[in-house]
Amino acid sequence: MAPAPVIRLHPEDSVLIARASLPPGLAVADGVTTVDRIPAGHKVAVRPIAQGEPIRRYGQIIGFATVPIAPGQHVHTQNCEMGDFTKDYAYGADVKPTPNFDLPATFEGIRRPDGRVATRNYIGILTSVNCSAHVASVVADVFKKNPFTGDNPLADYANVDGVVALTHKTGCGMTMDEPLKLLRRTLGGYARHANFSAVIVLGLGCEVNQIGGLMEEQKLAGRLRALDIQEAGGSRKTVEAGIAFVKEALADANKVKRETVPASELTVALQCGGSDGYSGISANPALGAASDLLVRHGGTVILSETPETYGAEHLLTRRAVSREVGEKLVSLMRWWEEYTAREGAEMNANPSPGNKAGGLTTILEKSLGAMAKAGSTNLVDVLHYAEAVTRKGFVFMDTPGYDPVAATGQVAGGANLVCFTTGRGSVFGCKPAPSIKLATNTPMYKRMEDDMDVNCGTILDGEETVQECGQRIFELMLKTASGQPTKSESFDFGGAEFAPWVIGATM
Repeated sequence: MAPAPVIRLHPEDSVLIARASLPPGLAVADGVTTVDRIPAGHKVAVRPIAQGEPIRRYGQIIGFATVPIAPGQHVHTQNCEMGDFTKDYAYGADVKPTPNFDLPATFEGIRRPDGRVATRNYIGILTSVNCSAHVASVVADVFKKNPFTGDNPLADYANVDGVVALTHKTGCGMTMDEPLKLLRRTLGGYARHANFSAVIVLGLGCEVNQIGGLMEEQKLAGRLRALDIQEAGGSRKTVEAGIAFVKEALADANKVKRETVPASELTVALQCGGSDGYSGISANPALGAASDLLVRHGGTVILSETPETYGAEHLLTRRAVSREVGEKLVSLMRWWEEYTAREGAEMNANPSPGNKAGGLTTILEKSLGAMAKAGSTNLVDVLHYAEAVTRKGFVFMDTPGYDPVAATGQVAGGANLVCFTTGRGSVFGCKPAPSIKLATNTPMYKRMEDDMDVNCGTILDGEETVQECGQRIFELMLKTASGQPTKSESFDFGGAEFAPWVIGATM
């Protein structure tokens, strides 16, 4: 039996979601016939909605009608907009026990000497400033496999996943307060990351982000090698010294062995990008089901993208284990309101043109779908950007909504795996952590199968439930953490996507 042409998400909803493109004149509910063409993933009114009345999806407010809307009409930016409404934060009202499984799942990880567990084994080249970016890339390129000739400089080092240069556009021309601290916290998190067996940081020598200051502030002495281009005598000599460092590090890096470790050693960054009207129906809830499984196995998931949680934060504060944790989340929302106002922007500017083409109308609607990635377990901590994750369970990290910047902060905080949902078709990687891509719908999955690891469109197609798809995702998490390459890794994504959050003025 073919699935119904529309999806009803909650009994109180005033809209239904088109499973595929719907022509005018199609019956979609008792007494409701489409008036307009409804694009796939978009909303159709299922009852009369008065001007100024809230429009509901997921049983929650996603916007307000700007004109009267009749049943069967297309509901989108032409007749729906943001508006203020009272939110009941009800701190901790929905907190509930999260019992762990008696037999925790396992994967084959790399146990570091300090006890932490890696899912990959890279040698990293970090940069203190953009001025050393090219030199860092030249060093890394010496060890890169050539897909055309088949030449592989790491052929004798089967246990090393690669040498990666993580470069950025800042490090100087910045104030020496919060912007510098944020950059150093990010670089420090990467320098300490379990997925790096060895790290070198390259600088120019005269930048604001002095390597000595970075190492002192982040307590990195003894953890990484440092080189300044000016002190080394120029680019060529720095490249030669960098290559010598990598060659020296390779032998030790190759000595690692994978061993069976509990799933509690996984810290998974939850990301979404290129979202569409199906994101909150298929891939995000399925990832949420997988997140619940991981947390019950003792692991950790990180939800981020604060602007894409805006308007739905009251549903997370209800799951906060303490009022303090809930209030930290609310304070982030107030900061973002002030920040966007100061920059002459607004929170509802977040849905991109691609998001809107895919059926998302307001940031409220986008947020309600995005937060589904975090499942249903208790919110145990709220962190600032790139802060180290120290609590097991579901945590929230403050980041922008822009995917590379958000994921960079999560990995700096210790994420050793990334799960990334997409409806429009984002391509992404995040070295040194592997990135699993989850498609919201079958047509896009088939169109971009070389980039997508999981088709969650099976939920829309009626082939499996959210829980069944979540189980598949969880099992893939374990396989990926054990060394199975993801689609983005096979295409060598993950170096160019390193993007620390830049705040403050460029001087």
